Amino acid sequence: MPLTYLALGDSYTIGESVEPDARWPIQLFHRILHFGYEAETPEIIAQTGWTTDELQQAVENRDLSQSFDLVSLLIGVNNQYQGRCVKEYGEQVERLIATAVRLSGSREEGVIVLSIPDWGCTPFAEDRDQAKICLEIDEYNREKKDRCQQAGVTWVDITDLTRRARDCPELTAEDGLHPSKVLYGQWVDRVWPILTSRLEA
Repeated sequence: MPLTYLALGDSYTIGESVEPDARWPIQLFHRILHFGYEAETPEIIAQTGWTTDELQQAVENRDLSQSFDLVSLLIGVNNQYQGRCVKEYGEQVERLIATAVRLSGSREEGVIVLSIPDWGCTPFAEDRDQAKICLEIDEYNREKKDRCQQAGVTWVDITDLTRRARDCPELTAEDGLHPSKVLYGQWVDRVWPILTSRLEA
């Protein structure tokens, strides 16, 4: 049976400012095919600007009846950008993780949660308090990681990769804010070994 994949998120999942094939879920899909596995085209529920509660509402509005072999979740940067409460974020991301587990057929091993990228390292943030952004992103990520550990789902840290964008212009898309195809590919490199072990199993 072909692998089914649902990607949940915001602009980082929909691939703002890059071509559709450069989106990290689509790059992951092509890598799955490249290594000889069968997979259906990923279903993506994501939109630029979404916060945790908006993503939750969007998923509920879709009323998905099927379960997926893989569900990825990457959300939270807009909560931080809007200055929303970290505790509120933790509660809402916990609910989203539970939703992701349900959509994976109640299989914790079917869920992969990515850390929040640090947009403070992009040209867009040159006139912002980058140190403050960094500290807040870390705080949000600690909350998110704790919720993942409590739920027994896989946590993948890609924040360090996004912080290289300060010194590597090729990691940022033309809008000066979002990741480039190259950086999204590096995220796939982080996810791939975890997914490979499950595909082989």
